[in-house]
Formats: sequence, C-alpha cells, structure tokens
Amino acid sequence: MYARDNVSGANPSQEQPTGAQVEAAVEAFRMLSDATRLRLMWLLSSGEYDVNSLAEAIGTARPSVSQHLAKLRLTGLVRTRRDGRRVLYRARDSHVRSLIGEALFHAGHEVSGIPRHKD
Repeated sequence: MYARDNVSGANPSQEQPTGAQVEAAVEAFRMLSDATRLRLMWLLSSGEYDVNSLAEAIGTARPSVSQHLAKLRLTGLVRTRRDGRRVLYRARDSHVRSLIGEALFHAGHEVSGIPRHKD
C-alpha cells in the first residue's frame, strides 16, 4: 500500500478543488496572514462591530482598522450592514467563522503544549 493511499482518511473519490477555488482560498489565507486582520476576524466571528469598537478592542488606530476591513471585505471574508449612520462588520458566514476558530485553536495547541486531539 502506498503512503498516500487513504492515510489522511480522505475519501478516495473526493474531487480536487478547481483552480478558482484554490486561488480564492490562497487569497483568504493571504488576508488572514496579517496579525491585525486575524485579530479583527476573531472579534467579527463572534458578533457585529463598528470601526471604532474594533479599533478600541485591538488597540489599533481607526484609519488602520478601516483599511484592513476594506481588504477583508473585498476578499469576501467580511460583510457589512448599516445601522443608521454606522456601518457594522461581521464575519461573512459559518465557513469563515469556523476557519478562524480552527486556526486559532490549532495555534493554541502549538503554543500551550495542550495535547492534540485524536483523529
């Protein structure tokens, strides 16, 4: 048996992602590779925030937060809604929220020494 044969538990008939899917995923990971954007996404995964609240929560200047949010929005990781004069931001959907949570839970195991979960 070859090492690649179902070692990961993946379904052998699982189709490869399309080029467009891979590019979209790469762009999402590129956006999340910035510490400020990852911190923003962590907050946005749990609720809606305006720019001022986000800037205060992560200790970053409002203009910088606005620029990061614009990039996250263009990439499709964040959605907005108007509430009067305020614009509220939130993680786009459950897939994005899961991605952020899993990435940071994985990092928690890396830095804390907490044993890994069994497959």
